Amino acid sequence: MKSAFLTGIALLFSISVICQNLTQTVRGSIKDVDSRAPLIGATVIVTGFDPVKGTITDVDGDFRLENIPIGRISLLISYIGYEAKTISSIVVTSGKEVVLDLELQESATKMEEIVITAGVANGEAMNEMAMVSSRSISSEIITRIAGSFNDPSRIVSNYAGVAATQDGSNDVIVRGNSPKYVQWRLEGVEITNPNHFGDQSSVGGSISSLNNNLLSTSDFYTGAFSPEYGDVLSGVYDVKLRAGNNEQTESVFGFGLLGTDLTMEGPFKKGYDGSYLVNYRFSTASMIQDLGLLPDEVNGVPKFQDAAFKATFPTKRAGYFSLFGLGGYSSVLFKDVTPALWNTPGDRAMADEVREDFDKKSFLVNVGLNHTFTINKNSFINSTIAYSMDGIEDQVFELQQQKIYDENGQYLRDSTVSNDLNFNGRLMKTTYRAATTYHHKFGPKSKIQVGSKFAMFGYDYEQSRFDETPADRQTLVDFDENISTLRNFVSWKYRLTEDLTVVSGVHNMNVLYNSKSTLEPRVAVNWQMSDKSSIHAGYGKHSTMESVHNYFAKVDVDGNLIEPNRNLGLLKANHYVLGFKQQVAKNVTATVELYYQDLYDLPVENNDTSYYATINEGLEFRYIDLVNKGTGKNYGVEVTVERPFLNNYYFMVNGSLYQSKYKALEGVERNTQYNGNYLANVIFGKEVLHLGRNNNQTLGFNAKIFFGGGRKIIPLLRDESGSLTVDADNNQYWDYSKAYEHSIEDVHSVIVSINYKWDKPKATHELFLNLDNLTNTKGKLGEYYDESEPNSVGYLRQFGFFPNLMYRVYF
Repeated sequence: MKSAFLTGIALLFSISVICQNLTQTVRGSIKDVDSRAPLIGATVIVTGFDPVKGTITDVDGDFRLENIPIGRISLLISYIGYEAKTISSIVVTSGKEVVLDLELQESATKMEEIVITAGVANGEAMNEMAMVSSRSISSEIITRIAGSFNDPSRIVSNYAGVAATQDGSNDVIVRGNSPKYVQWRLEGVEITNPNHFGDQSSVGGSISSLNNNLLSTSDFYTGAFSPEYGDVLSGVYDVKLRAGNNEQTESVFGFGLLGTDLTMEGPFKKGYDGSYLVNYRFSTASMIQDLGLLPDEVNGVPKFQDAAFKATFPTKRAGYFSLFGLGGYSSVLFKDVTPALWNTPGDRAMADEVREDFDKKSFLVNVGLNHTFTINKNSFINSTIAYSMDGIEDQVFELQQQKIYDENGQYLRDSTVSNDLNFNGRLMKTTYRAATTYHHKFGPKSKIQVGSKFAMFGYDYEQSRFDETPADRQTLVDFDENISTLRNFVSWKYRLTEDLTVVSGVHNMNVLYNSKSTLEPRVAVNWQMSDKSSIHAGYGKHSTMESVHNYFAKVDVDGNLIEPNRNLGLLKANHYVLGFKQQVAKNVTATVELYYQDLYDLPVENNDTSYYATINEGLEFRYIDLVNKGTGKNYGVEVTVERPFLNNYYFMVNGSLYQSKYKALEGVERNTQYNGNYLANVIFGKEVLHLGRNNNQTLGFNAKIFFGGGRKIIPLLRDESGSLTVDADNNQYWDYSKAYEHSIEDVHSVIVSINYKWDKPKATHELFLNLDNLTNTKGKLGEYYDESEPNSVGYLRQFGFFPNLMYRVYF
C-alpha cells in the first residue's frame, strides 16, 4: 500500500509538472512582400527569453521554433537589406500549432524596425497597394471583440465610419452608402453576399456563412480603393482563408446556441507540403426543433447549414495551386409576419383584415482555383477561375381575416376566409469568372501590377404579386439574360524615399451587355513624417452596376408592360480622402481621416416630382422607369484612438460625424436613409493569464458601448397636429413629401463578452459567453400602421437582449 501510494504521488506530480510546462511549435514562412520570393537565412527570434530562442529560415524560406511555452509571444523578424518587423501578441496554445505566413519589405534606403501587432489595432492592410481608408482584420480580433459572434460581417461595424442596422441583420453601412454597394471577396475573387437569408439587392441576412475557424488576416476598405478594385462604390471586404496544417492533423469542434460546427485540417500525405482545411456547420436551433424540444408556438426558427474548404497543392515547377469553396443553405417560415419582423413586398400587411405568412429560402455556392507561378525572382503571375451560384425563393401567403363577434357585439377571434399566394419570387444567378494579374518588382523602390478580370453573369428572375385580388396578378420581373463585364487595371507603387510612397494607376470598367464603360484614375500617397506621425491622402474615381432587377423591371405604360431600363448606365463617384496618424502615447495611436464622396449618374425615377433613387433601395424595392440623372454626396470626419493588445489589454475609441445626401429629379436635397449623422464606439478588453493550479487557464473580458443616429425614414401620413391621416382602404400610408427628413430616435447598446480558456497536454478548450444588447434597449428604428397598436402606430425596433453561449475544443 505504501509503495502504491508513493507511486500515485509521483504520477500526480509528474502530470502536474507536464501541465505546468505545456509547449507548442511555432513555424511558418517568410517571403518578399513584392515578389513573393522566399527569403533564405532570415532571422526569427522570440523576444523576452533568456537564453535567446531563435532560428533562421531554410532554402524554402521556412522556419520552425519548437517547445515554445503556451501564452502570448512576440517575434522579431530581420533580414539583410530588408526592414525588420515585430509580430506581437501571437497566441500559443497546446491544442493547435501556430503557422505563420510572413512578409518583409525590401529597404529603399535604410533599415528600420516596423512594429506590426496582432491586436485590435491591426493597422496597415495586407495589400501593399492600399494606403488610405483600409485596415487588416485578423481572426483573433473577430473572436475577441464583443458582439462579433465570430462573424466577419459583424466585426467591421466596430470601426469608424461603419454602421450596422441595429435590427439584427448583417448589413454593412460604410460612410452612409447603401450596404448593397459593398463588395465581398474570397481569396481575391468577388463572391455572392455570404450571409444566410440575404435579399435580392445583396442586403439583409442575419448569419454569415463565413466561419472564423478558417479565416486568415483579411483586408477591409472604406473608400478611394486601389486600382485593382472595381465595380464597387461603398466598401470592399477581401476575406482570406488560411492554409491547413501541412504537417499534422488538427480539428476544432464547436457547439453554440447559433451553430454547431466541425473543422478539420491536415496534410495530404507525409513529406508533401500540400494541405486541406474544411469546415461544416449547421443551425443548433433547427436541430433542437427537429428533436421536438421547442414549443409548437415558437415562430420563425432559422434553419441553415454551410461549409467551406481550402486545399493547397504546391509543385516544384508548375507553381502553387489552391482550391477553395464556400456554400450555404438557409430557410425560415414566419407565421403572422408584421413589418416589425420582416419587410415583405408591398404594404398589404398593414391592412386590418390581412395576415401574412412569409416563407424564405436561399442558397449560395462559390468555388475557385487560384494559381501562382513564379517567373523569376522579381516577377510572378497570379491567375484565378471561379464559379458562383446563388438563389432566393420568397413566398408571401396572404390570409384574409374576418372578425367574429358574440351576440353582444364583443370581439371573439379572427377567422381565416382565404389563403392565397400573393408575392412569389424565384431569383437565380450564376457567375463565371477568370482573372490574371502580372506582378513585377523593378527594385526596392518600384513595383507594378497589370491585371484583367472577366465575368459572365447569368440571371433567371421571376417575380409576381397581385394588386388587390388573387385574380389580378402583376408580373414584376421575368427575364433570363446574360451580362458580361471586362475590367482591366494598372497599379504602380513607387517609394520616392523610405518615408514617402506613392501608389497610382487606372481601372477600366466595361459592361459588355449595353456597352457602358469608364476609365477610372486612382492615386494615393503616404508620408511618414517622423517615427510618430504620418499623413496619407488619396483620390479615386469609381463606378458600379445597379442591382440587376432594376435593368429588367417591367413597367406598366398605358396598359402595356415594357422594360425601359435595359440601357441603364453605371453609378459613378469621386472619392477624396485625407488622413493623419499620430502616436500620442506609448503603444497608443490617434488617427483622423476626412473624406468626401461626390456621387453622380445615380438612377432615379423618371419623374420630376419623385423623391425615389435606387441608392435607398434595401429590403423594399420598386419597379419603375429610371434615368441616370441623380446626384449625391457623402462626407465626414472619423477619429480613432486605439491601443493594440499588449500587456494583456487593449482599447479602441472611435467616432464619426457624417452626412449622406442625394437629389432626384425633383431637385430637393434629401438625406439618404442611411444618414445616421454620427456614431461612436468604445471598445476594450482585458485578459488574465496563468490562472488555475497549473497556470494553464486564461480568463478574458471584452465590452463594447455603441451610440449612433437612427436611420432616416419615410413617415406615416399625419396632419399638422401629428394625428394620423392614413387611408388604409385606398392603400395610402406614407408621406413621401417628407421622405428621409428625420429618424425616430437615436440608438445605443452595450455588449459584454466573457471567454474562458484552459490548455491540456493534447487539447485547448474555450468557453464563450456573449451578451448582446445587455440593457435590452429597444430603440425605434422605423414605423408602420397597425390598428392594434397604441395610436395605430407600430414600430420596427432595435434587436433586444440576446445571449450567445459557445464551447470549442481544439485538438
